[in-house]
Amino acid sequence: MSGEGGTEESGGAIGVPKVVPIDQWPPAAQMAFWGFHQQHRQNYMRYAYLQLGSDADTEEAVDLTFDQVMDRWLWMLQLENLEGYAWTILKRRIIDLHRKRRRRPALMETAAFEAALSEPADDPFDTLTDAITLYAAVAALSERQRDAIVLYYGMGFTTAEAAVLMGNEEATVRSQLRTGRRRLATLLKIRRPEHPDGKNPS
Repeated sequence: MSGEGGTEESGGAIGVPKVVPIDQWPPAAQMAFWGFHQQHRQNYMRYAYLQLGSDADTEEAVDLTFDQVMDRWLWMLQLENLEGYAWTILKRRIIDLHRKRRRRPALMETAAFEAALSEPADDPFDTLTDAITLYAAVAALSERQRDAIVLYYGMGFTTAEAAVLMGNEEATVRSQLRTGRRRLATLLKIRRPEHPDGKNPS
């Protein structure tokens, strides 16, 4: 398979072929697209809502994401990391919505993230009550660490599920969780045992 052939931060790419209407695709490509849509749309919506805090903005960002994925689908089928490319498109569309609404791009709405962390749990990161402090600390992480932390702690994904969504290996997500947790512990001055597999304590 070929690589991405040169990507832009906006999720675009150099040399993407002319858009072909979906009804002119081979049946296998159509089935693959709708399977991808069914597998990822709900999770994209959940993630986008944490970032945007608005049902309307969330739906617009995700619809625009799948519109762009559809336009590039036949080309994307050649990529080694199709899921990662689509994930980048989603994140760029979320940033576009922040700019469109003249809001400063941010990790997520504080209220939305506070709600996501409201369920009682044994893990200190799941029981933090100071959402604003946590918000600032998570925002200081690297982009991939933030994604792993948000998907795992904020949305309850397993490391395997987060890996599929982000287009990463599960081992990579576990590593991102470990480094993200260490960084958060430093920023929030939390003392806690390290879990090498990136999992919650049982």
